Amino acid sequence: MKRDLPKVSIVIPGYNCEKTIKESIEACLNQDYPKDLYEVIFVNDGSQDRTKEIVEKLPVRYFEQNHSGPAKARNRGFKEAKGEIILFTDSDCLPDKNWIYSLVKNFDSKDIGAVGGSYGIKNSKNLLADSIHAEILWRHKRLVREVKALGSYNLAVPKKILLEINGFDETYLTSSGEDNDLCYRLLEKGYRLVFEPKALVYHYYPEKIFSYLKHQFWHGYWRVKLYLKHFKMIKGDDYSNLVDYFTPILAISFQFIPLLLTDLFRTLKILCYTKKINHFFLLGIIFLRDFYRGTGLFLGLIKFLLFRL
Repeated sequence: MKRDLPKVSIVIPGYNCEKTIKESIEACLNQDYPKDLYEVIFVNDGSQDRTKEIVEKLPVRYFEQNHSGPAKARNRGFKEAKGEIILFTDSDCLPDKNWIYSLVKNFDSKDIGAVGGSYGIKNSKNLLADSIHAEILWRHKRLVREVKALGSYNLAVPKKILLEINGFDETYLTSSGEDNDLCYRLLEKGYRLVFEPKALVYHYYPEKIFSYLKHQFWHGYWRVKLYLKHFKMIKGDDYSNLVDYFTPILAISFQFIPLLLTDLFRTLKILCYTKKINHFFLLGIIFLRDFYRGTGLFLGLIKFLLFRL
């Protein structure tokens, strides 16, 4: 059995992650997978806190770079890796002990380019975190085995395929859009993407609304770059759909009634799934998110479209 298992490298990029990185790495080190068949690589993306001090005490391979974004950090990590399959996760994620095996078992065909998994939650007592998690689970429950996009927080890709497509696009400077771009390029090469819901990483979601909304601003901003490059994917990629990009436009054009009705309908669908009345809180979160994504979308259009003309 062991001789049939591939050698694996886990790559974690991190920036100012002193609060969670020790837990994340320890979860990676405690996998139910032969210890001689996997390694953990951490790439410090120019952290200014105690991240380096913490990680250097742990039995991982450590690399660092000037602050350049997670895409470049992941590329550095996989290029240094010794494994034939590269597993990516984030510095605020704690993989389940069966995570490695749950992902690699799905590489049962040469045309499978990537396998990705789902989220668990570490801070469910926080209403904001629990509500964000509820929406993600609602989206994941709709996914079938073969999908069009996977997230880099829980992703496995053979190293030779990463080299073939030149890894992540390093011009994405924050953590939004670079994983979609990678997946879309895999599809263009004829590879299949597999979603494995049993492959879990337990995530520390944002507990403060501004932290979450700041990320949503960058989500809107980088989507402009993403869809200018992959225009045919604007209609959706299983996880997202046209509504996700229509509502931010409603928000910044102050079309409040159709925006509120659309957000209310989505919130009610999530409530029907979770059956938790406190998740009605999502209505306010989604409403605010639309404005932040819309603002990012507007500035992204100026940056990536107008300045390119």
